[in-house]
Amino acid sequence: MLWKPAYLGMTNACATLRLLPMTGQDKNTEILALRHQIVVLERQLNGKRVSFTAGDRAFLTALLHGSPKDVLRRMRLLVRPDTVLRWHRDLVARRHCECR
Repeated sequence: MLWKPAYLGMTNACATLRLLPMTGQDKNTEILALRHQIVVLERQLNGKRVSFTAGDRAFLTALLHGSPKDVLRRMRLLVRPDTVLRWHRDLVARRHCECR
């Protein structure tokens, strides 16, 4: 069970290292391509909800935590900003309960 978070962490670390040599133009192009892919996926879902694993929720929450709500609202996400904030509250509450 612990290998999955370690794998996700390592995968994301490698993805971050891949961004270092990229120019701003390259990063902007990749962002636009990713946003377009989200639009295509949303179109294919026809209003159905996307299912996120606990690891997916934890990663998105960690990545987006601290971003102001208005910034989250401008982002192209598969979930509403309120959902990300709820996931964070749930993670904090769960961690707080385990520490007792």
